[in-house]
Amino acid sequence: MVPTMVLVADDSRDTHRRDALWGLAEAVASRGEVPVTPAFGSPDDVAATVHSVRGPKVVVPAFVAGGDVASAHLLSRLGLGRMSDSCQTPPLGAVPSIVADLAGRLADSGWGPSDGVVLAADGTTGTEEHQVVMDVARMLSRRLDSPVQVGYLRTWAPSVVDAVDRLRRHGQDNVAVAAWRLVDGPDFDLLRGLDVTAITEPLWPSELVVDTLLAQHRAVRGRLA
Repeated sequence: MVPTMVLVADDSRDTHRRDALWGLAEAVASRGEVPVTPAFGSPDDVAATVHSVRGPKVVVPAFVAGGDVASAHLLSRLGLGRMSDSCQTPPLGAVPSIVADLAGRLADSGWGPSDGVVLAADGTTGTEEHQVVMDVARMLSRRLDSPVQVGYLRTWAPSVVDAVDRLRRHGQDNVAVAAWRLVDGPDFDLLRGLDVTAITEPLWPSELVVDTLLAQHRAVRGRLA
C-alpha cells in the first residue's frame, strides 16, 4: 500500500495563496504516483484532516524552510510523533535544482551581474530552518557568482529593508530580491512594495517543486513498511 502524501500548510491568510496551494496539490496528484490529501487551513482544520487519513501517511510540508512562519508553527503543533503509521519530511530546502531555478528567475526578472541580491525569507524560531536559509544563500551566490545578502520579514535580523539598504550604502544602486517563497500571498505585497530593481515570483508553479515533493515522499515512505 502506497502511503498517502498529506500536504500541510496554513492557507487562512489569503484566497490567492489558498488557490495556489490547492493548485500545487492537484499537480502532485495528477502525476498518479501517490494518493494525495491536501491539509490546508487553520491549525484545527489541518489537524482534523491529518487525523482523518486512514492507513499509512507521509506528512509533507507545502512550504520552504524559513519561508513560512505560520505554516511552520502549525506543523510543529500537530503532534505527529504520537501518531502511528505516519512519518514526516522536512520542508523544502537547499535543493540544487530549486536554487538553480531561483537563479534563473532572478535573471528573468531583470537582475544583472553587477546588481546586488537579497534573498528574502520569512524566518522562524528554529535554528535548523535558519541554517537552511543560509545554505540557500550560499548556493545561490555560487550559482550567480555574486554575493547574496539575506533579509527577513519576521523573527530574524536583518530585515529585508535593512539588507537592501546595506547594499545601497555599499554602492549597489540596483538591488534584486530573490523571494524564498513557495506560493504567493500577503507577504508578497510587502516585498512588492520595496524600492528594488526586480523581484522573483514564487517558486510554484514549477514542475521542479512537484518532482521534489514526490522525491521526498519516496525517500521516507520505506520507514512505514
